[in-house]
This record gives sequence, C-alpha cells and structure tokens, in this order.
Amino acid sequence: MGIVGTGFIGRIHARAARQAGARLVGVAGADLANATEGAEALGAEKAFDSVTELITSGLIDVLHVCTPNHLHAPIALEAMEAGLAVICEKPLATEALAARTMADRAKETGVVAAVPFVYRFHPMVREARERLTALGRVSLIQGSYLQDWLMESTDDNWRVDPAQGGPGRTIGDIGSHWFDLVEFVTGDPITKLCAQTSVVVPQRAGGGPVLTEDLATVQFTTASGALGSVSVSQVAPGRKNRLFLEVSAASGSLAFDQENPEQLWLGGRNGSQALVRDPLSLSEAARRYSPLPAGHPQGFHDCFDAFVADAYAAIGGDARDGLPTFDDGARAALLTDAALRSAHEGGWVTC
Repeated sequence: MGIVGTGFIGRIHARAARQAGARLVGVAGADLANATEGAEALGAEKAFDSVTELITSGLIDVLHVCTPNHLHAPIALEAMEAGLAVICEKPLATEALAARTMADRAKETGVVAAVPFVYRFHPMVREARERLTALGRVSLIQGSYLQDWLMESTDDNWRVDPAQGGPGRTIGDIGSHWFDLVEFVTGDPITKLCAQTSVVVPQRAGGGPVLTEDLATVQFTTASGALGSVSVSQVAPGRKNRLFLEVSAASGSLAFDQENPEQLWLGGRNGSQALVRDPLSLSEAARRYSPLPAGHPQGFHDCFDAFVADAYAAIGGDARDGLPTFDDGARAALLTDAALRSAHEGGWVTC
C-alpha cells in the first residue's frame, strides 16, 4: 500500500495497514521533502516525488488518501482509473456532486473504495444495531458530536479555510461521522432536515474572517417518520471527542457514548442497565469486533484496525457487512450539503 498525506491521520492509517499485514511501499506528500520526512516517520520504503508517480509505480495495490479535503476527489479518481483500490478520508469530497462522481466511478471500475467511518467498528455500536431491530418502531433520535480544539482565536487549521476543507467544516468533518453512524445503526435514512449554523470565533490566527461554521444544530425526519436532532461543535469547552447517540423505540431505548465505548446504555419502562462489553455476552455481530477479553478496554485504534482489515478483506474478495464504501461517503456529503443549504436558505431541505 501507499499513503498520500503525512499528518496525524496518515500515521493512523499506516499503523492499521501494518496490523492488517500490508507492506507500506511508499509515501507521497506536498513535495519530495515532505514525502521524505513522512516516509521516515511512517517507516515507508520510499518517498515518491508526486502522487502520480506513486499511483503509476506498479508497486501498490491500494492507495490511502489522507490529504486536505479539496485533494480527495482528484487523487482518488486518478487512483481508481489506474485500477487501484482506494481508502479515502472523510469527508469524501468538498461537495456532494464530486462525492457522488467518486462513488459512481468506484462502481464502474469495480475497485474497492472505502471511507473510514470507523465508529461503526466499536463492538458496542454493532451491538446497538443488532438490539435495535427487536425494539420496534423508532420514534426519536438525538445526539451530538462535541469538540473544543478550535475554541480559541489562536487555534487554526487548514480545515477552517473553505478552499481546502470545503464550505462545511464542523458539519463535514465531524457531523458526517454522526450522520453515518445514525443511519448505520437505525437503517433509517434521513429524508429532510432543517439546520442552523454559527461562527463563534470570527477571526483566527491565520487572518481574515472565518467563513466556515464552528457549530451547528440540525433537526431531521427519517423515512420511517422518526424525529431527530443533533448538535455538532468544535468550540465546546472540555469536550474532546464526544460523539453521543441515543435512540428511542417502541419497547426500549439505547445510547452510545464514544468517549465511554465499553458500555451501551439500555433503557426500558421497568428499568435500565449499562451493558459492558464482554465477548461472552455480545451478539455475534459485535463479538467479531471484540477481540479482547472483558476488562481490557478497546478504543479508536482498535476501530481503525478493524476497518482497514475489513477493507483489505474486501480487496481480497471477502466482502464484510458494514464496510463503509464511497456510497456511504457520498451519502454523508449529500447530508452535509443539505444542512448547509438549509442554514443558508432558512428552511427545511429534502435529502
């Protein structure tokens, strides 16, 4: 495999790829110097002068795209045209039409194309998905995804710049994870939504006015008629990576907190309980992603490892349930675009 992009998430990809038995042949970056530094940091065999050189080298089977968002589409499309499998970071593209083009091209070329919506791979998320099927019609979906890493005016990042990160920063970056998770767990697609966005920090260290949202609230309705709401923020003091989802159904409720991933809250009229991850008591679907015995906490690395392992299994012809593909990435991009359009127009948008 090869990697384009040498930052934090590139290191996560490289580690997971090695865990899955892959050989990291090479790295491409912004330039050769950047790629050389990245190759040394990631332990790659070679630094490549350009993305094209890496793609056409004949040395790799799969390309991991870990660049700023505006580069996802052209790099992934070039790799698929060359017959490579692609694992591309989210958001899949900076606007829905480009993401849909990527998903369609993946189907046309027949290559495996996956996007790391890795929270699907928490065993307690799989358990929630299994248990929800027995709880009857879903009536209410609520949750949030809260962070604080951009709460100060001195905090800055390429994601703040719409030219690199896209027009929807908080919704596209972390909201896409929440949208994917809720539709995956419930199997109930969002059909219309109404959103509000806010810029809390109007100017950052990089200079110029901030043009992408710091936070958003979204109300929505699903295909089955369930009502829902979600709040996403990158300026919520004290919240580091708090993805929370609660679903109320006819005969019970359940809730998952990504910062406390070893437990699943199960609610009922006559009592509630916290189900602790234990391979001996989980469903088969969840047990598969629970390799450690109870009492040995699993976390983000384990999710990422499981995602990459399933993607590589698909490349080998073993398709596994729940692998997030470019279709899922395009779906999240569509919901992001719908939320931004709703916030701009001030009303409900069909999606």
